[in-house]
Amino acid sequence: MGDDETTRAAIEAVWRLESTRLIAALVRVVRDVGLAEDVAQDAVVAALAQWPATGIPSNPGAWLMTTAKRRAVDEFRRRAKHDSAFAVLARELDEAIDTDPGAGIDHVEDDVLRLMFICCHPALTAEAQTTLTLKLVAGLSTREIARAYLAPESTVAQRVSRAKRTLAEAGAALEEPSGTERAERLQAVLGVVYLLFNEGYSATEGEDWMRPALCDEAVRLGRILTALVPDDPEVHGLSALMELQSSRLAARVDPDGTPVLLDAQDRRVWDAARIRRGQDALARADALLTAEPSVSVAAEPGPYVLQAAIADEHARAASVDATDWAAVAELYERLGRRTGSPVAELNRAVALGRAHGPAAGLALLDQLADLPALRGYHLLPSVRGDLLERVGRGDAAAAEFERAATMTSNERERQLLRRRADAARRRPPVG
Repeated sequence: MGDDETTRAAIEAVWRLESTRLIAALVRVVRDVGLAEDVAQDAVVAALAQWPATGIPSNPGAWLMTTAKRRAVDEFRRRAKHDSAFAVLARELDEAIDTDPGAGIDHVEDDVLRLMFICCHPALTAEAQTTLTLKLVAGLSTREIARAYLAPESTVAQRVSRAKRTLAEAGAALEEPSGTERAERLQAVLGVVYLLFNEGYSATEGEDWMRPALCDEAVRLGRILTALVPDDPEVHGLSALMELQSSRLAARVDPDGTPVLLDAQDRRVWDAARIRRGQDALARADALLTAEPSVSVAAEPGPYVLQAAIADEHARAASVDATDWAAVAELYERLGRRTGSPVAELNRAVALGRAHGPAAGLALLDQLADLPALRGYHLLPSVRGDLLERVGRGDAAAAEFERAATMTSNERERQLLRRRADAARRRPPVG
């Protein structure tokens, strides 16, 4: 690799490390999300032009910040021809640079959390929230996001542009919200991060069952959030949940990319370091819940803490048979009561089928069959097929697996369900 290529690689690494803090700080000083990203990108272009000749500065983050601010000053002065307010902004920002060239990177925690809140503004669709979070907070390029979501790069670029325009048109406040609004926006941030994780853990569509890069970014964002909001048990619960679930990634597919279900996974391949981090985060959440409750902290475990506790039961078990399925079923019951989610009840049916026999699981499924929220959800017939197979009704199980296969958009999962249907037909009746 030549010197220029080495420098380019170093700049890309610096960008990945510094972009979130850089853009977050710039949003605070320029008061415009689109402009903040534009001048940050301009600073990277300047680095690509200068650093190969001058070398990488000792504090590359501060260099990028100063350069980006100077680009912002130039833009404000250009706009000042049409609006005198921009002239004031240009003068104030220019004076700040002269006073402290590295200013703007001393409120990192507040800036990054504010940027997360902006990316999850209620004026944006869920799709726009996830895309903007990946772009501005995770620091992924448009190309990387497009690859992760199997979408054309132009589509992702348009999505980002529309999101920025929506924020501008909505007059989105760039200050961190407070009170009830802050709590609601934090829940939106957690929801977006978990949505990213789930899309990586079980891809909605395409030829790959998982997209581990999305899981890794979501886990990284979860770790950032625990540092930014250290006193919220649900923040630690989400981080714990993603760490614990992502520990299984390597065991969930074989070398050919074929899905491997929990029963057949080699637990020796599960990532012990992620399990340990997940259990530490869950312990922190539990400690916050059992401490003297404050006005802002709920005394009962929230959905992410409960789901992390379920993942922990699996992580502690040496095998599927050794899992405390009764405890898992009880946790799902609590989760269902807390959220009203029929998916939690569907998972409880799986746990009941393991703890008390497949007939117990089927009895609960019969109560869920007509719920509108589960119509078209492929895991409902998939779970029924599994339980029917275990009571020896192979043909009925095969029919359910085939039905599930027609309902999923993921090719790997479709192939898996059809293989399960074939195996169920060949399985001799029980008794």
